[in-house]
Amino acid sequence: MSGHNKWSKIKRQKGVADVKKGKIFSQLSKQITLEAKNGGDTAMNPALKLAVEKAKQVNMPSDNVEKAIKKGTGELEGGAIEEVLYEAYGPEGIALIIEGTTDSTNRTVAEIKHILSRNSGRLGEVGSVKWMFDRFGYIEIEKKDLQTNEEETEMIIIDSGAEDFSVVPAEEDHQVIVVYTKPADLYKVKENLEKKNFTIADVGFEWKAKNTIKIEDEKIHNRIEKLFEALDEQEDVNDVSSNLEE
Repeated sequence: MSGHNKWSKIKRQKGVADVKKGKIFSQLSKQITLEAKNGGDTAMNPALKLAVEKAKQVNMPSDNVEKAIKKGTGELEGGAIEEVLYEAYGPEGIALIIEGTTDSTNRTVAEIKHILSRNSGRLGEVGSVKWMFDRFGYIEIEKKDLQTNEEETEMIIIDSGAEDFSVVPAEEDHQVIVVYTKPADLYKVKENLEKKNFTIADVGFEWKAKNTIKIEDEKIHNRIEKLFEALDEQEDVNDVSSNLEE
């Protein structure tokens, strides 16, 4: 299993920009509210626990976290948050899955349609793109933090219940081990790795293309990158997956 969308050039740039403009706080607040609808106790709600852990990683104020939870449980107004997923096509027909959270689906779909149309893309019908992808949970482990050798690390990952893993570059000076799981097994595998003293850098879900498209034309790549950046800047968009070979 090769590649990991998290570490594309767009994603690295996006991470820095989001923190600066506060978009990441907005994203996490909506995600926490959404997950809290299934219960506000993190000990009983692993999805909420994961969202709260991500909020802590980016130093989101605890007051913001509590407010988001209370919106989800109905203790405060403003909990009308929905998950959205759009299937689309970009330049040269590349397949896109656009995920987000929103309090207004009409606004979000209109803005995404506008972004796509201005960047040689279009929305697809339900089911037109998703069949090209598989859904996985992922767990990122900083390789430099490991206290085990390569063979021990591999055995621990296999025994944890993971489906697969790969080593990918995170920054110029270090690498990250990405552990892949079935979506339903993500929280269990994460706990198993933590019990073995593995430091978890990030956890989430992603769509991975079954087959990728290679585009070598630099001008087309620039157009695609421009589309990705525009989608990333849209307030309600959390993630964009594609079948473009990186």
